[in-house]
Amino acid sequence: MDGKQRLRALLGQPGPILIAGAHDGMTAKLVEEAGFQGVWASGFEISASHCVPDANILTMADQLRAAAWMVASTDLPVVADCDNGYGNAINVIHMVKAYESEGIAAICMEDNVFPKRCSFYAGVKRELAPVEEHAGKVKAFLDTRKSDDFLVIARTEALIAGWGLEEALLRGRAYADAGADFVLVHSKSDDANQVLEFAKHWDRETPLVCVPTIYKSATATELHDGGYKMVIYANHGLRSGIKAQREAFSRIMRDQRCDTVDDLVVPLTDVYELIGVPQMKSDEAAYMPSDGARVGAIVLAAGASPDLGELTADKPKAMLDVKGKPVLGHQVEALNAAGIKDISVVVGWKKEAVDLPNLRTYSADGSSGEVASLMEAGAELNRRTLVLYGDLLFDQEIVERLMQTEGDVVLVVDRSNLEGRENRDLVQTAGGEVGSGQRFLHAQPHRHEPRRRQRRVDRHAHAVREGRGGAQGHVADDRLRRPRQAAAPGRVRRQGGHDRPAAGARRQGPDGQHHRHLQGVDGDRHL
Repeated sequence: MDGKQRLRALLGQPGPILIAGAHDGMTAKLVEEAGFQGVWASGFEISASHCVPDANILTMADQLRAAAWMVASTDLPVVADCDNGYGNAINVIHMVKAYESEGIAAICMEDNVFPKRCSFYAGVKRELAPVEEHAGKVKAFLDTRKSDDFLVIARTEALIAGWGLEEALLRGRAYADAGADFVLVHSKSDDANQVLEFAKHWDRETPLVCVPTIYKSATATELHDGGYKMVIYANHGLRSGIKAQREAFSRIMRDQRCDTVDDLVVPLTDVYELIGVPQMKSDEAAYMPSDGARVGAIVLAAGASPDLGELTADKPKAMLDVKGKPVLGHQVEALNAAGIKDISVVVGWKKEAVDLPNLRTYSADGSSGEVASLMEAGAELNRRTLVLYGDLLFDQEIVERLMQTEGDVVLVVDRSNLEGRENRDLVQTAGGEVGSGQRFLHAQPHRHEPRRRQRRVDRHAHAVREGRGGAQGHVADDRLRRPRQAAAPGRVRRQGGHDRPAAGARRQGPDGQHHRHLQGVDGDRHL
């Protein structure tokens, strides 16, 4: 059932139809949340939301655009305030086609001349169109609409203009006889006596509509018992919003902090719920391919690094400055660019120095090892997760390739500075020696560009399987730069038979010993 059909169905139900004014999708949603049966796409509110008078300054397209957002934002029928039809009967024909196609349930046309003036503006020139002209607009509407469920409310401003009860009745009857689905009689009296008197003399079957903006003490039950089927609370959302926002902005300016308005604002989660964020998450999970939005990252940055001396005396390695930005800042930038927004950091040494925004932090004892640190953030391991050390600089391309690589475990290994080495580094995924029947991965050295201060290392990696058993793994192509001593995922078997965590590329120096190559904020270093 669409909005038109819902409004038609409400006509056959007992009691008044209560609708409230809105000017955009959010206010329409709030009208629905409050329990109203329909939304009034208020010309007054829409004009005010653009900070212009309600005087036909906005075009039909402006008003229709706002009403269409309301239709899209709520399941309630939307009744659109269409002023005086935006012109004569020819304009009405065009208007009917446009509004019906956007799913509007009903429109309201008043008998003010073009350009109209808001009913409550005092001291402005006010004229009414001839009765025959407005009745002709009603007929043009009926002859143009495609569905009989698309309704028209004919509104008379005779009481507003001071033309009296008899003129109001004459006009209302003429519009009902022309085929209007409702007749709205408007009044700026401070009590309901005028509209109730009108209803007493109403002798047509066409249901009546009222707008108790000024006669505000009248209840919906009183008005319904007096003869009105629809009651429109036309502009209270806008007016209450102005009051609340004025108070909030005033407090913030006075105190210059946000918590001063906590009693005036809703939590952000309320906004998320209203605008459909939970549904968006559900749709992403159902229809979108796995990408960065469904991948989290955990950065291990708890270590103290005493060997770096004063460089890390007051900060962890992850916060060392590289070209005006901490290493962790570069990491977050690369992860975000690859679509990974949910980033957790395990902190320890000088954790108070890790002050970048939008990061979830976990505390760990940096001396307890990488696995213990990772387990502190174990709650984040409920999906595809990228685990990295906090002292690595890397290109966004590496992250993108990681996400495109299938495998239970995918490793990136820095294999820079391998020239002159006769042996390969082995990254084992299931233990055991080479050739023992376990699967393993190895990174294969190849010729690369000469090292520079900010070195680009272009390399390839290959997955090799031997025998059976073990978990499937991969080494992804990478392009890494290390600012300081760090450890890459996995373990590397070095010559001499001793296992140690991978900590960057190692190369064999002229003394026959293996050295790790590090590139930091003060240039190249060999350890």
